[in-house]
Amino acid sequence: MTITLPENVKFIINTLSRAGYEAYAVGGCVRDSILGRTPEDWDVTTSASPYQVKELFSRTIDTGIQHGTVTVMCQKEGYEVTTYRIDGAYEDYRHPREVTFTSSLEEDLKRRDFTINAMAYNEEHGLIDIYGGIQDIQRKIIRCVGNPIHRFTEDALRMMRAVRFAAQLGFVMEEDTRRAITELAPNLAGISAERIQTELVKLLVSSHPEEMRTVYNTGMSRVFLPEFDDMMDTPQNNQHHCYNVGEHSIVAMQSIRADKVLRLTMLLHDVAKPVCKTVDEKGIYHFYEHPKVGAQMAEAILRRLKFDNDTIHKVTALIVWHDDRPPLEEKSIRRAIHRIGLEQYPALFEVKRADALAKNYYKREEKLESIRRYEELYEQIMQKHQCLTIKDLAVTGRDLIALGMEPGKELGDMLKRLLLHVLEYPEDNTKEILQNLIKTGQKSE
Repeated sequence: MTITLPENVKFIINTLSRAGYEAYAVGGCVRDSILGRTPEDWDVTTSASPYQVKELFSRTIDTGIQHGTVTVMCQKEGYEVTTYRIDGAYEDYRHPREVTFTSSLEEDLKRRDFTINAMAYNEEHGLIDIYGGIQDIQRKIIRCVGNPIHRFTEDALRMMRAVRFAAQLGFVMEEDTRRAITELAPNLAGISAERIQTELVKLLVSSHPEEMRTVYNTGMSRVFLPEFDDMMDTPQNNQHHCYNVGEHSIVAMQSIRADKVLRLTMLLHDVAKPVCKTVDEKGIYHFYEHPKVGAQMAEAILRRLKFDNDTIHKVTALIVWHDDRPPLEEKSIRRAIHRIGLEQYPALFEVKRADALAKNYYKREEKLESIRRYEELYEQIMQKHQCLTIKDLAVTGRDLIALGMEPGKELGDMLKRLLLHVLEYPEDNTKEILQNLIKTGQKSE
């Protein structure tokens, strides 16, 4: 098998080889190349020690020299070069207490997580595949190198990585690997929220966000997202739904484009339904106030998982308004845009559409047509550049002061009244008309 190495990678490998050391491209870049995917990063493994690597290259960064990693800079790009190593005993279910450098490539590959990530390649020796990575790629399975209990006991985050790789590649997990995750899922409690967040987002924006089912079925979500377990355990006994809350959310994620904010929104848009559930006298389930309560719950969840403020703001805003249905006429849509906020559009239409597609067929076409009409009216309003915010008014606070108003609450209230008027009558957004309205209002007072 031939893999096309980037020129900088070939330069690094050849420089190490000429100096008498072994060197190979290793890990994900080899896997992705075999799969016909473009690698995000190219990593190199070598028999040279970190200090020997530093002697051979003019520009290096001590990325993790205590663990054998040096970043070699080539034409402003960095490439991690790591010495063959054997990991010592692991502590905190994440990091080895110590590492021992070795001259054996086999020993280095033995410590890696999955067979598809334990292959090495250089142009002289070709593909080194000791643990059956090629076969597992052909079979489309995720399998641990060696004993999965050992691999996941060493580093609990590997359990999330296993599901994430399955989601990204469309693979399935080998049975022993799945059983080990189910047994050791509680160990995820020792992993930092930031690390779990990273793996979760990669899973959600993959081609197969439905792998959240595996996160649930193996018990991992109970550790870091117990609200999702509650969603999976909550049926929706009404004419609009054919799935429980969790399954509805999974199908909604599959129905929206692979964007972090949008996928997180669909994952959590109904998170409050388990706590908002009521049952009427006919046994029909209702979930009153679930968008508002859901936004509050989503904020707490996203903060717990250490998401940034911008993501939290965008996701919770979309959740608050995902079920809002204004009358389909221009003035009502103008008011809705003002109330909801321009920044939620047009993403809100994607959220509404995905939500509708994840329900049963009861009035589906009617619901989709309503969303289409809502979006059409929004686009017409935007094309006409109609006033939707105070800053779009044809008069400013300075204009009001020039008319004799004092700065303060009265001035602010007047601007709000003018905006409400213009939302109703957009053609009145001219300086002359608004100034006359102000004068008339002042006289009537």
